[in-house]
Amino acid sequence: MTDCIFCKIVNKEIPGKIVYEDEHVLAFLDIKPVARGHTLVIPKKHATDIFELDDKSAEEILKVAKKVSTGILKSLGAAGINLLNANRKEAGQSVFHYHMHVIPRYTGDGMRVWPNSNYKESNLDEVADVIKKHI
Repeated sequence: MTDCIFCKIVNKEIPGKIVYEDEHVLAFLDIKPVARGHTLVIPKKHATDIFELDDKSAEEILKVAKKVSTGILKSLGAAGINLLNANRKEAGQSVFHYHMHVIPRYTGDGMRVWPNSNYKESNLDEVADVIKKHI
C-alpha cells in the first residue's frame, strides 16, 4: 500500500528504530511511546486490521511479540508487559496497518489499562450463544 507509513518502514523508504525483523514480521519502537521500550509489532504483508490478517501472520506476530516482550523485561527492567491492539477507527485504531503494541509496564507508572465503563451484561448465556453461531 503506497500511503501506509508502516509499509514504508517495512520497505525501508523511511527510517524506523527496528528491534527485530524476520521474513514475516517487523518490530520497531513507537515514535510516540507511552513508556520506555514501547514497541510495535507488525506483519510485513499489509493487512488493515485483524479482520484482514491471515492466520500465519497472526501466529508470527504473537511469536515475535513474546520475543520482544521477553527482551524488554530482561533489558529495561520492566515489571510487566501489556499487549494492546485496536481494530477499526471506532476502537481507536489510528494507523490502518495491523499492529500490536508491546507496552512495558514499570512499578508505579500510574498508567490505566482497561476502559472504564459502568456497563453490566444481564444475559451472558444469550451473548455467548449468539457469538458461537458466528464463529
